[in-house]
Formats: sequence, C-alpha cells, structure tokens
Amino acid sequence: MTATVTVVTPDGERRELTATPGSILRDVLLAADLSPHGRYARTVNCGGRGICATCGVRLAESPQPEHWHDDLADRFGYPRLSCQLRVRDGMVVRLLDKRVWGGRKSARDRDGSSEG
Repeated sequence: MTATVTVVTPDGERRELTATPGSILRDVLLAADLSPHGRYARTVNCGGRGICATCGVRLAESPQPEHWHDDLADRFGYPRLSCQLRVRDGMVVRLLDKRVWGGRKSARDRDGSSEG
C-alpha cells in the first residue's frame, strides 16, 4: 500500500511523491531530494528528533499533533515539524522559503481566513 503526497516548493513547483503510509514526512522529503530545512539548517539540525524546529512545513489539512513541540507550533501558528508528522494518503505539503525556522501565521490566518 502506498500514499501519495503532493509537495509544493517555495517557487510553486508541485511534485507528487509516493511513500509508505505512516513514514516520517521529513525522511520522505529528504529521500526525494526536497529538503524541509532552511538554507542554514540543512547541515546543522537535530536529525529528526523534534527539538530544533528547522524542518517546519505547512499542511493543507493538519493532523492532530502527537509531539509537544509540534503541538505548540500548531497552537501558535508556526510551521509543523516534518520530523514529527506521519505520511498519509492525499497529504499536501508546502515547503517554506525560510532562513531557519519559518514565519508565524497571523491571528487572521490561524482563524482559517487564509492558507499560510
């Protein structure tokens, strides 16, 4: 069984990836040569342990957080950690143009007025 993940790059390119459902999103992105890390964090990051917050992505439909850091990111409008997200079929992921962590959504965006 495979899951299809649509990835939108910072320049708007869309790529379709297939992966095993339940795989770690960060690992799937890196295997496809699509880094969720900002330019400066590609070589210096926590390696997927959920503590550096440099692998943040935006999701069209966010699942419930399962990790404390990811819960805080979701609650306050920061990007979700790809190292703490499990792949599911139909997932749409937007990679961010960022230096390290990515920006916070405005209060209007967090209320669902627009996609961030």
